[in-house]
Amino acid sequence: MATPVYTPFVFLLLLFQSGVWGFPVRQTPQESPTCGYKSCHATKPGMLNVHLVPHTHDDVGWLKTVDQYFYGDRNDIQHAGVQYILDSVVDQLLKNPDRRFIYVETAFFYRWWKQQTDDMQNTVKQLVNEGRLEFVNGGWCMSDEATTHYSAVIDQMTMGLRFLNDTFGHCGRPRVAWHIDPFGHAREHASMFAQMGYDGFFFGRLDYQDRSRRMVAREQEMLWRASESLTPPMADLFTGILPNGYNPPEGFCWDQSCDDPPIRDDPDLEDYNVDDVVTRFLRIAQAQALVYKTNHIIMTMGSDFQYENANLWYKNLDKLIRYVNQKQSNGSEVNVLYSTPSCYLQELHRANLTWPLKGDDFFPYADSAHDFWTGYFTSRPALKRYERISNSYLQTCNQLEVLGGPISRKGPFGAGDSDTLKKAMAVAQHHDAVSGTEKQHVANDYARRLANGWAHCQVLVSNTLSSLSGSSAPRVYCEHLNISVCPLTETSKKFSVNVYNPLARPVSWPVRLPVNGTAYSISDPKGKAVDSQVVPVSQATAAVRRGRGYAVNELLFQVQAPPLGYSTYSVSLLQNGPPSPQSSPLPRAPKAVQNKFLRVTFDPETGLLSSLSNLETQQTVKLSQNFYWYNASDGNNSESIQMSGAYIFRPNTSTPFIISKTAKIETLQNSVVQEVRQWFSPWVSQVVRLYTDSRALELEWTVGPVPIGDDLGKEVISRLDSSINSSGVFYTDSNGREVLQRRKDYRPTWNLRQSEPIAGNYYPINSRAYIKDDKDQLTVVTDRSQGGGSIQDGSLEIMLHRRLLYDDVRGVGEPLNETSDIYPEGLVVRGRLLLSLSPPATAADTHRPLAQEVVLQPLITFTDGELHPSTRLEFSGLQAVLPPAVHLLTVSQWDQDSVLLRLEHQYQASESKEHSQPVTVNLQKLFSTLDVLGVSEMNLSANQWKDEMTRLDWKAESGEMPLPKRGGDPSVWEVNLKPMEIRTFLLRVRQR
Repeated sequence: MATPVYTPFVFLLLLFQSGVWGFPVRQTPQESPTCGYKSCHATKPGMLNVHLVPHTHDDVGWLKTVDQYFYGDRNDIQHAGVQYILDSVVDQLLKNPDRRFIYVETAFFYRWWKQQTDDMQNTVKQLVNEGRLEFVNGGWCMSDEATTHYSAVIDQMTMGLRFLNDTFGHCGRPRVAWHIDPFGHAREHASMFAQMGYDGFFFGRLDYQDRSRRMVAREQEMLWRASESLTPPMADLFTGILPNGYNPPEGFCWDQSCDDPPIRDDPDLEDYNVDDVVTRFLRIAQAQALVYKTNHIIMTMGSDFQYENANLWYKNLDKLIRYVNQKQSNGSEVNVLYSTPSCYLQELHRANLTWPLKGDDFFPYADSAHDFWTGYFTSRPALKRYERISNSYLQTCNQLEVLGGPISRKGPFGAGDSDTLKKAMAVAQHHDAVSGTEKQHVANDYARRLANGWAHCQVLVSNTLSSLSGSSAPRVYCEHLNISVCPLTETSKKFSVNVYNPLARPVSWPVRLPVNGTAYSISDPKGKAVDSQVVPVSQATAAVRRGRGYAVNELLFQVQAPPLGYSTYSVSLLQNGPPSPQSSPLPRAPKAVQNKFLRVTFDPETGLLSSLSNLETQQTVKLSQNFYWYNASDGNNSESIQMSGAYIFRPNTSTPFIISKTAKIETLQNSVVQEVRQWFSPWVSQVVRLYTDSRALELEWTVGPVPIGDDLGKEVISRLDSSINSSGVFYTDSNGREVLQRRKDYRPTWNLRQSEPIAGNYYPINSRAYIKDDKDQLTVVTDRSQGGGSIQDGSLEIMLHRRLLYDDVRGVGEPLNETSDIYPEGLVVRGRLLLSLSPPATAADTHRPLAQEVVLQPLITFTDGELHPSTRLEFSGLQAVLPPAVHLLTVSQWDQDSVLLRLEHQYQASESKEHSQPVTVNLQKLFSTLDVLGVSEMNLSANQWKDEMTRLDWKAESGEMPLPKRGGDPSVWEVNLKPMEIRTFLLRVRQR
């Protein structure tokens, strides 16, 4: 019988004397005496202690799908079967209590666990309680760090850690973050890991120049200060760089996939090699010790999908430990032991040293002079966009599950759930998923999983909206509005448009619906007429639809939606027939388009942008924009044979090819929108769009099929050239949160020898980038993760699409040459860039909410016919709008009576004079449909109570770290948020 352990998911509440429900009952964890740090083998002072860490790295999809990897299917692609790894490891751990093993990817372990008998589950629990099987990292997957959004990373970590906590209690909680394979490392990830309670972080990949310098200086272990806003040590994380990536030392791989000879230890048999093995091992260990700081070193004994036959590894590791340690009797000062990353970390902490401090990130990553892993920042741009809008949809689904209560999961439209999309999104965060570095059939599988998750959430959303509105009319979802496809709006004479806003503040959002009529009347929830216009569908949109829709026009109008709520608009056809003359586009460039906020001018000769003005601040900058492509290297180069591929960006010239110096133009101007439609070539077009009430200029780009008839792979960019004096500096966000400064041909922590002037200056842009001088700041908000740089002063370039003809020899084994059934000649991708111009001092007040609206965009659904008079046309789940600095990051059902809530201060310290101030939110005055009966604060990943979370403290070489000064909350119910702070709560709730 398992020892009962206390977990934060047992939510018990006390009744306060005041008569309100309060904090959960605290229980002392009855933890096993041997798990965690207590389970570590003893080390020997005065000796070099070598920590051997048996591990497997199991990609949650890469060359095979996640299912194929788990079952060991399609071994013709790659021999790998995760279920057999776990079977074999558990069997071998039971044979020797000294043995250790770490496991990382909860997505796989969860599948395996569900298939085990009760006896096997109890056996595994015992191994975990004794620290012999230890979980590290513990997220659903090992996420990518360049192309993921922080909200999706937090979600997938929470899912994995919750399963471990529910299943194993205290002993299942990982102490160490472990990102051994991602291709560069983001500062925001380190900040999140610190706030999740991890004591340390280990990774395998960093720039070859950075590693060389750190080896010489013995700075491969450091304290990473991962936020400029959060008070240390809140976002400080001890970080170590592993010596061999995540592989064993050369000559010491004993898996069935390896070719190294086993230890042959019978002296009576031929090829006895113990002395040779021991000598080589001691030489490697002593060499490794020279580049690390303590008398402890770590060796990763395993690699991709290893330990399917764990006996091979453990039999040889047992011998290695025995024979190396026998040398101690002859004066050897090397001690070898089975260990884990947390046991190694504990010894580093016991050393009580000071550690170098790092404040930037680890991008871009290069493994040699011409091999910069900056292509995957953009690879598979369609999948990157689908992942991003799926994240938005999941947050909406989560919120409506809470607001709807039980009827959301089982209501008039059937049984719906959010779990399917949660798991699909969690898998999509993997470093070979949203990164775009998987095989094509695996990318298709990720997209299929997301689509299946959408279908489950659509039932849930329909149930909730039906309950909240009182209307049982079937709800229609149109997922291709970006290419003007929606069968209902194309055919119906009367329909309603429901706009759900997942943000905690009201939004104004432009709606574009495919229609075949020429005049419509639209009324808002209060019955007031709404201005609308009908314009013809552009040639580019008609071409990209490929027969999936037949609307000839688009109906344009602006909607308003309340916070965490919806508005319903009624639409009625007034007139069919030819479009009115005033809606027809004019075949010429306008001199300017403007609204009350912005003015945009065009060059009448070229049809291109020529300036952008902010009319509120009286700012004007010269601004041109055009499309270019870099010729992808084919490896036939005197400097290097490296080719561009899914991972690596390597143009064969520093000068991109312009697609066209002029654009063919059509102009539309009406009371809702002004747009300039530009055609640069048969495969590149754009709409420059300015809505009446917008403070941002929209550039809607359509690229593809990228031509390859000339046998040249192409990397397509949009480049903005301005009069801003940026002095070689630009700024990018980190996973959608804090902003980092980037300087051309420069790295903050070492003297860069730049060998790739373009690829070596590309960085991940997750939601926004900007350039600025003393007077002006030009910000670009993206609708997905993309790569970009500022190669010339005053310039920003964003890579939009990649089509390549060669594999870059990093393992994926196929070129990044995307096609589909609809686009067999090459994928067409459409997206948006939003531009804003502001004084630097107030720019964040515009671009932060703008980026947030793109990340969490409204969900638009439709019902056909006349609405019933009793239908509730407007609803907000909040009692009041939250302050502009506060973002409602998470509202998600936790169990039957409790809700997980995350509140976030979305401004950095000193970023905004108005909004970079502490702000207070009252939890009892938050929701309009829920009574909050109890509250308890948790850590960021919701697997520990906040006031019980303790982490190892570390000393930086720059001096002692100041302790965080929280300043208590005004009351139990009032939450104070400081800049960049995220606070996580478990709420006990009751539906009103």
